[in-house]
Amino acid sequence: MNEKILLIEDEEKLARFIEMELLYEGYKVEKAYDGRIGLDLALAGSFDIVILDIMLPGLNGMEVLRRIRRSSSMPVIMLTARDTTVDKVTGLDSGADDYLTKPFAIEELLARIRNALRKKVNVTMVKSLSACGLTLDIERHLAAVNNVAIELTKKEFSLLQFLLENKGIVLTRETLLEKVWGFDYTGDTNTIDVYVRYLRSKIDEPFGIKLIHTVRGVGYVIRDE
Repeated sequence: MNEKILLIEDEEKLARFIEMELLYEGYKVEKAYDGRIGLDLALAGSFDIVILDIMLPGLNGMEVLRRIRRSSSMPVIMLTARDTTVDKVTGLDSGADDYLTKPFAIEELLARIRNALRKKVNVTMVKSLSACGLTLDIERHLAAVNNVAIELTKKEFSLLQFLLENKGIVLTRETLLEKVWGFDYTGDTNTIDVYVRYLRSKIDEPFGIKLIHTVRGVGYVIRDE
């Protein structure tokens, strides 16, 4: 196992405990106790995944996450004592891949790390996806329609990617919530409708195409027409 993990956590005892468990599992680990130092390491190092606390000195975890997402799609798991729905939604919508609240079982953290790394492997196997003039560059996390770049949030990109990966298959809102937002996401299926509207406003309307089709009573599908 050669995966390299960056742990940004200011509670030194907890950070050391997590580090020991990760090392025992065969991961390589680097730690940071400060948000700014952690951000510098994340942007400069070749890490496979980041475990990121929210309440950090120097720079809070949400801001660290936002700055990472400007240039990287590296998996990020938020690890924090803040467990309100608002905090979870903010973290996920800011680009977090997963969210785990303290106190937690180390086995659950390890399982979520494995899941995030599996998703990363699956993503890197496919370099790009396309339909109706739209192209997604998976590795560089870029989107363009007819070679014109469009700006997408992490969740918009992930939703569009999953729809493209299942081109021609009608996907229910429940399936999209589970696969894109995660099995423990507490929002309702209206979230999907909202994000589909966001995508249509950025893609369909400006470029005069019909990319995402609504199947009434079922869900959504992309057809390469």
